[in-house]
Amino acid sequence: MPQRQTQPLGIELARRRLITEQDITKALEYQKIYPHKKLGDILHILHLCDSRKLIEAIGEILDEKAILLEEEDIKLTVSDYISLDIAKHNKAIPFEIESGKIKVCFADTTNKRAMETVRLLLLNKGLVMEKYITFESNIDKILDALEGVASDNINTSLDITGLVDSIIKTAMEKRASDIHFEPMEDHLRVRYRIDGGLVTAVNIDQEKQAQIIGRLKAISNMHQEKQESQDGRIILYPDYNIRVSSQRNVYGEKFVLRLLKKNAGIKKIFDLGFPNDEKLLKDSFDKKNSITIIAAPTGQGKTTTLYSVIDMLNRSDINITTIEDPVEIRIAGLNQIEIDAKTSFSNSLRTVLRQDPDIILVGEIRDKETAEIAMQSGQTGHYVLSTIHTINSIEVITRLRKMGISNYDIASTLATSISQRLVRKVCPHCARERDFTEEEKDIMTHIAEKYNVTLDFKGKKTYDVIGCEKCNHTGYYERIAIYEVLIINDEIKQLITDNASSIQIREEALKGSYKPLIIDGLYKVLEGKTTLEELNNKLVIY
Repeated sequence: MPQRQTQPLGIELARRRLITEQDITKALEYQKIYPHKKLGDILHILHLCDSRKLIEAIGEILDEKAILLEEEDIKLTVSDYISLDIAKHNKAIPFEIESGKIKVCFADTTNKRAMETVRLLLLNKGLVMEKYITFESNIDKILDALEGVASDNINTSLDITGLVDSIIKTAMEKRASDIHFEPMEDHLRVRYRIDGGLVTAVNIDQEKQAQIIGRLKAISNMHQEKQESQDGRIILYPDYNIRVSSQRNVYGEKFVLRLLKKNAGIKKIFDLGFPNDEKLLKDSFDKKNSITIIAAPTGQGKTTTLYSVIDMLNRSDINITTIEDPVEIRIAGLNQIEIDAKTSFSNSLRTVLRQDPDIILVGEIRDKETAEIAMQSGQTGHYVLSTIHTINSIEVITRLRKMGISNYDIASTLATSISQRLVRKVCPHCARERDFTEEEKDIMTHIAEKYNVTLDFKGKKTYDVIGCEKCNHTGYYERIAIYEVLIINDEIKQLITDNASSIQIREEALKGSYKPLIIDGLYKVLEGKTTLEELNNKLVIY
């Protein structure tokens, strides 16, 4: 709950005799364990006073309309107005509509960005939003009940072996990349990561938690008695490699299963979202005696892009060797090496250099030793492709510097630095086409003009995301990458050699072909592939 009152909420509620000092003490003890929880929500969760009177008092204190929102108060189909994904992200639930006005409950009415996002979506449908406040826990509970994307497919009455198998197979059917088994206070929550977002699959009675964890350990080849962090693999499913990680939390052991499809098809680089420009593609990847690095946070498609590039470069007269952890897709004609606990990228790379390679793919540059060998490889006649964890293509230079690589080696060897993010595509099965609003045009135009880019809205449409069974009621189906490409030209090489800052390098890059991620994102919004809301969720642009 928000706290905009002039004096602490607890004191104001105590003054109204809704709670006592002892209640406040209990709530503050709870808040030490769950610091993200607001006081009003804690009082509600712990049943320290009448919840209806509590929310009404909070509404009066904050000068907001308030309601103790329950499932029976929902008088409409939420996904007809906003997708469940947007509802979850903004902690908002539309619950009643009358005479062109739609009532929407928020967990935090001080979150102006959330309210504005929802207001604009509803305004595009011709509806005026009337905001209310309620408890965040009530919103979460209702959204979990509405979401339940896989609960119909999972029979919780099965024996433990069948239940775990059903959860994993349903995840595969739903295109999930990860499965989260999360011990909660009174149940075991199972969630799937689909197209980058987490959705609740099923909630399981707490009494089954120990058996499910035991089963996961058994099929992952983990120690049953050990409760510290462990890593394992599941090999029961012929089409998948499943990596397993465990981590103890306050309610038990959390497990995350990463689902890697063994023989997934390799998409063409343009199909992934790389700008449809043959010259840019050639300038980015058709190299010798150098290194190309792709940068992004975890889970943003770096490896997928590398596979696509390697598949494009693969010819019978070229020796390509990859060093990966793990080998996610096997490609005919490549020499693919999978590292394990006894090896490392740096050790494997040393060995590969004695195998007469033309092109080397190093799954990730994690340390100075690997970076140095990769740079040396690029300086001695090889073309090296790799990835690194950093926020954008220019910060790759800073990251290499912090690893201890000299400016000379970076300037002489780094040929291309590419950054990417994955944004969700509008669901083709339920998206509703509409014109861009003037406000959306203004936002996009203002950003584009900062980088000397002109956007043409003539004949262009965008989409309202609705949500259906195909997209798990999120309004989005699959993802596409947005890219920024930094070609290291002579001017930038000189700046690197002179130890110029990333700001100076960026200023020089913007004089040439370089455009930041947001520009490619705006193009993809203009093309109708994604939405401005999704781009904002990924990059925070307004």
